[in-house]
Amino acid sequence: MTHRLHRRAGPPNPKTGQVHSISAGDAGWKYVGFADYRLAPGQSITRPADGHELAVVVLEGSAGIRAGGKRYSSLGSRETVFDGTAPPVLLLEPGSDLEVEAESAATIIVADAPAADVRLTRLFEADDLYVETRGTGITERRIHHLLPPTTEAGRLILFEVYTPGGNWSSYPPHKHDTEDPPREAYLEELYYYRFKRPEGWGFARVYTPDGALDESFAPKDSDVLLIPRGYHPFGAPAGYDAYYLNVMAGPNRAWHFTLDPDHAWLMNWDPKLPT
Repeated sequence: MTHRLHRRAGPPNPKTGQVHSISAGDAGWKYVGFADYRLAPGQSITRPADGHELAVVVLEGSAGIRAGGKRYSSLGSRETVFDGTAPPVLLLEPGSDLEVEAESAATIIVADAPAADVRLTRLFEADDLYVETRGTGITERRIHHLLPPTTEAGRLILFEVYTPGGNWSSYPPHKHDTEDPPREAYLEELYYYRFKRPEGWGFARVYTPDGALDESFAPKDSDVLLIPRGYHPFGAPAGYDAYYLNVMAGPNRAWHFTLDPDHAWLMNWDPKLPT
């Protein structure tokens, strides 16, 4: 059964290649939309222009993209998300139409958020992106800063996180569900999961300080988890290296969070972002 926060992956639509299509209205929030596609060579997707900012991620494989009257050829940097390199990210200003054609078998992510004051189209190649090792020991993980808040954009914020089997990430538990700058920012968040061994699964918990929301999930390969509020740690079972793509957006483009005070003593990384 599909949970309102945990969206299980099914097979790709044979005509469109789409696996997930989650609008902000469908998610029950205001800002974050998400779609992912598994395309065969030559298969294409289109999206008409609207009032949303888009981030197109060529997650796996290679594709050509036409957007806003421009053509971007042979975008792609890896066969799988576990190859070690970051993917190219195309940020599109609101009002941009989009067409993507797979040049090889390809996984394509299209994230969206309502227009903001900043309206910018820019291609970020893999070599442009900052890579960070965060945490130590069993909380060590690798972060790819695909579209961090230090990069100019309208609303969208994107990161990739690699969690080795047996390790924890989004740790210690933190939240960003209150607009109280600079202490905390309101950001809706979505996780898209992959596992190096596709039979793998992970452990995720979403909980609020008052206990009104306290649920645990076991996401599998290509599942999506919605984080409307609350703390949200993730653990990868031993033997199952995990990946997730974070998509975030809110009223202001800032990444400020607060830790669960019961577990703040576990903080072992510097939250300051590179400039």
